[in-house]
Amino acid sequence: MNSGVVVDTGVFGASLSRRGSHLASLYARHLTGQVLVLAAQSVAELRYGALLAGWGHGRVDELERRIAAARVVPPDNELVWAHARLRVACRNAGHPLAADAHAANLWVAVTAVHFGMPLVAHDGVFRGTPGLALVTNSTNGAGSGGKRRWVGPPILLLA
Repeated sequence: MNSGVVVDTGVFGASLSRRGSHLASLYARHLTGQVLVLAAQSVAELRYGALLAGWGHGRVDELERRIAAARVVPPDNELVWAHARLRVACRNAGHPLAADAHAANLWVAVTAVHFGMPLVAHDGVFRGTPGLALVTNSTNGAGSGGKRRWVGPPILLLA
């Protein structure tokens, strides 16, 4: 796969809502001019959110246009094995991505690790993921909900 950046669901979808405009502006410079790569899990989450919120046709069409412009990585046998290996590595390291509650985030992380691409995310749960190059402006070491206080070393923390 050619170079690019894997984009977490929250960062990718931020520009589609008024509430996310600040988040979108935080990461715009890291996404502009890049090939945007999405895990299949992120596409499912984005569509679920649109359905749950009752988005109209115009907004859903814009979401689909943006998804189509990105490179979506479907799960194949190699990615599934990489997922299993990364989950074991996270479990052995005591990293929260090994927990069932973070299953969706693990698919995003494994997509970046497997293809050797950085992950652009604002969710602190990705910090310290074995083998992950993380691009973030988040200082939250617990994930977007802030309920856990696990803090691993950042790979790349941007101001």
